Amino acid sequence: MLKQIKKRILISLVVAGALYLALTIYADLNNLSKVLSKFSLWLFPLVLILSLLNYISRFLKWDYYLLILKVNIKRIDSFSIFMSGLIMSVTPGKMGEILKAYLVKQISGTPISRTAPIIFAERITDFISLVIIALVGAYVYDYGRNIVLGVGIFFLLVVLIISNKNIALPIINQFEKIKFLKKYLLNIHAAYESSYLLLRPLPLFYMTMLSFVSWSFECLGYHLILANFDVDLSYLWASFSYAFATIVGAISMLPGGLGLTEGSLTYMLIQKSYSKEVAVASTFIIRAVTLWFAVLVGIISVSLYQKRFGKITDENFINNNYGEK
Repeated sequence: MLKQIKKRILISLVVAGALYLALTIYADLNNLSKVLSKFSLWLFPLVLILSLLNYISRFLKWDYYLLILKVNIKRIDSFSIFMSGLIMSVTPGKMGEILKAYLVKQISGTPISRTAPIIFAERITDFISLVIIALVGAYVYDYGRNIVLGVGIFFLLVVLIISNKNIALPIINQFEKIKFLKKYLLNIHAAYESSYLLLRPLPLFYMTMLSFVSWSFECLGYHLILANFDVDLSYLWASFSYAFATIVGAISMLPGGLGLTEGSLTYMLIQKSYSKEVAVASTFIIRAVTLWFAVLVGIISVSLYQKRFGKITDENFINNNYGEK
């Protein structure tokens, strides 16, 4: 498992390095350096704190979902698992955070099929909250409306299907006709029952609102970064731009949204008649204090987790993930 994680992070770093080099050449290294030198050092810890507030509020969502599924685990262990999952921020759609379900099983013995839907519910509520933020801006600024609406409608349909057993169960039962999936039917049904509980109206509403708050912290961080570079744009625009770029990056299914998220942030700022060096500099910083800071927090958390509970090995992950009964 750790080898796979290290490999994914390394590949993502190589891709990010090539991407950021291309953006540096595009913005001109000398001009970009001058703009970056204007970034106030006192602001850096502030935006990092805002990112931490994002992670902490998202942890509250994770812990709430564990409570709904009646998973008995200490709060400190739950926190350690959640923070360890941040190491998978550079996986497509963050779905690599399935690692958290494995770690829960390692500590409590809870089947992965029962807790894995939490990661799915987290992404659903994240997307809905980001769509809400982006949709307001899409109408105010008349930009990207169809993309945001399309994503929003898709996830609402997913929620409607899961929350209606008369629709969902017949679909799941069709899997019985697929020989390869027959041996996983019990796990599939268990995963669905968990998803059904997590996406009921009240939990969906509460956790979407919590997601809205958590992503607002990073939107504020982006707004402060832009203000540092004398970008005279409102918090609403900064929130819209950040949410829209995050959605575009996520639906691309590229690791961490690399490329499309950076490209969207840069392009949207240039469209507002700001220089390409300011656009690239602000993009570099916001991605450093959100995506790459999350990976760093995840690496530290995994190291601390292993000191307490032992190494996360490939063999254990395979046995627990694919061999569970």
